[in-house]
Amino acid sequence: MEFLFLEWIGKPVWMWTGFLAIVFALLAFDLGVLHKEDKEMGISESLYLSAFYIGFAILYGGAIWWAYEAGHITTSDGTHAGITYFTGFFIEKALSIDNVFVISLIFTFFAIPRKYQYRALVWGIIAVIVLRGLMIGIGAALVQEYDWILYIFGAFLIATGIKMLVVPESDPDVSKNPVVRFMRKHMRVTDELHEQKFFVRKPDPAKGGKIVLWATPLFLALVVINIADLIFAVDSVPAIFAITTDTFIVYTANIMAILGLRALYFALAAMVHRFHYLKYALALVLVFIGGKIFWNQIFGKVDPAISLGVTLAMIAGGIFYSLWKTRKDAAAPAAAE
Repeated sequence: MEFLFLEWIGKPVWMWTGFLAIVFALLAFDLGVLHKEDKEMGISESLYLSAFYIGFAILYGGAIWWAYEAGHITTSDGTHAGITYFTGFFIEKALSIDNVFVISLIFTFFAIPRKYQYRALVWGIIAVIVLRGLMIGIGAALVQEYDWILYIFGAFLIATGIKMLVVPESDPDVSKNPVVRFMRKHMRVTDELHEQKFFVRKPDPAKGGKIVLWATPLFLALVVINIADLIFAVDSVPAIFAITTDTFIVYTANIMAILGLRALYFALAAMVHRFHYLKYALALVLVFIGGKIFWNQIFGKVDPAISLGVTLAMIAGGIFYSLWKTRKDAAAPAAAE
């Protein structure tokens, strides 16, 4: 068992395997117990399950804080580790809200019923665990080898934030997505769903009725959702690296935020139009985080508690302002009833 104490990307192997074991246990419980049978998830169930995941992520952050503070994880700076974990978690959580709108468009385009959407989202988590891990691993290697890469991250975040502030939003056209076109051209795809199945075997008229493997629209939706997640990760991964270069904190904060997002999707999808002004708050967060990199080098490091406070204030302000500005939209359906 000595290999468990060997270091891998700056932390003992047991830490990485322990975290992944927790994540897969949660997913197994989610799919195998809570959603063993496909069903439409209501808003209340979505909120309860999301509260569970958020609560678990907070407890996990507390455990990280304690473990670092107690010196069990190669350092005694538990306060810094804990604060950076929570900062990264809240930034990723807020940035992921934009992802909800895109996921909703993808499910609508492929005509995926709500009762099959959750299963696709949870299976998508498995792909995210691998893909985010690769992106973060590459980012960590670049930062370790070339510390000046953080300046590029900072400039990129500032540019992205400014772009979000000044460029109008537009709805993506899923039908023109090159991934969708490629898969439909190079794969056999059924016109209809086959319940929760990603692949089915059925006759192919082009091959004289031979039984072959076909992909279903649910599989295409899953692939496009994960491609969209990679695109969103281009913003979120540099944002967390701008806060901390501790790869373990970066990865765990990312995955914990995404786990809860899948559960919260059904509640957010019903009211995502009410978070319009959150975009501007997130833009300011990206500019702040990007600018902090340059400030740290010129004037000295900013207290992590200040970073966390400013980040939470901006995100909370964006959420509350959005809900207040769109309160008439929420009241209109009730009045119509």
